[in-house]
Amino acid sequence: LLELGRMMMVDLDMVLLDEPSAGIPPILQNKVLDYIKKMSRERGLTLFVVEHDMNVIMNLCDPIIVMTDGGVLTQGSPEEVRSDERVIQAYLGQDSREHYAK
Repeated sequence: LLELGRMMMVDLDMVLLDEPSAGIPPILQNKVLDYIKKMSRERGLTLFVVEHDMNVIMNLCDPIIVMTDGGVLTQGSPEEVRSDERVIQAYLGQDSREHYAK
C-alpha cells in the first residue's frame, strides 16, 4: 500500500507491480485493485504486473500478455487469454476452465 502511495508522487509512464495483492487483507483487495485501475486510466500508465492470482490478472489487466520461458505465449483480452489452450495447460490447469470461465 505504501508503494502505491509513492507511485502517486512521481510522474510515471510504466509501473511494475510484483504481486500487488500479496499481503493485503482480502476485504481490501478489490478496493486496492480498483484504485490501481483508476490510477492507470487517469494517468495513462502502463502496468507490468507479475501475479500468480489469476483472478487479480483477469480483473486488473486488459490486454493481457502471457509470458513463459522468457517469451510471449499469447496476448489478448481476459476472455481470449482464459480460453487459450496453451495458457490453460501452462498456468491454469485443466480444472480451471469452470473456475475462470466467469
